Amino acid sequence: MRIAEMDWRMVEDWARSDDRAVLPLGSTEQHGQLSLATDTILAERLAVEAAEPLGVPVFPALPYGFAAAYTAFPGTVTLRAATYAAVLRDVLDSLKRSGFRRLLIVSSHSDHSPAAGIAQEWMMDHPDARVRFHCWWAAPATAAAVRAIDPIARHGGWLDNFPFTRVPGSEPAEGGGAVIDIETMATLPPFEVREMIGDGFLGGLRRREDHEMQAIWDVALRETQEILGGW
Repeated sequence: MRIAEMDWRMVEDWARSDDRAVLPLGSTEQHGQLSLATDTILAERLAVEAAEPLGVPVFPALPYGFAAAYTAFPGTVTLRAATYAAVLRDVLDSLKRSGFRRLLIVSSHSDHSPAAGIAQEWMMDHPDARVRFHCWWAAPATAAAVRAIDPIARHGGWLDNFPFTRVPGSEPAEGGGAVIDIETMATLPPFEVREMIGDGFLGGLRRREDHEMQAIWDVALRETQEILGGW
């Protein structure tokens, strides 16, 4: 259940009998022809669909993260590492005060791996709580399903291209492109990154069939549910 559909008394009642909650982590950054909110949309949607059958509360996705490489693209928002760490710790503190002791973080953004370390540090100060970090597309079963369809899955490409991450009214992205050297890209300032990657697509195919995307989503949903339900 989305926290947006609950009031504080409902949360208090829930936390008395079940201390699980889900926190999606998103980002607001360029994704080529796809929505700037692609990472936020994917993380929150997957979290809600996975938690709904169990009735576990899902908090609104944190819509900002690390996106410094893409700041030359209008609409991209990034936080400094210290700011992000402080925000995430404050959010975890708040959830714990509400009675939640088992927290699943669902991420769709590759640059959120430091969040796992932040959560580990937070647990040093809160040994009675548990936080599990779950980057859905990198999880074992989902990653295997992705590789079975196409091992080249890059930012702004087919693995981000779901019906619900496309910009309404825009022409559907098709075709492919040369794979960008991410290691080189990581050495460049934002304006040179934009020159290097053009419209923001990092290579491979831009789109695959919707039935293939649904098959991957089904695997990701089951994998996320197993983590949340078996905890």
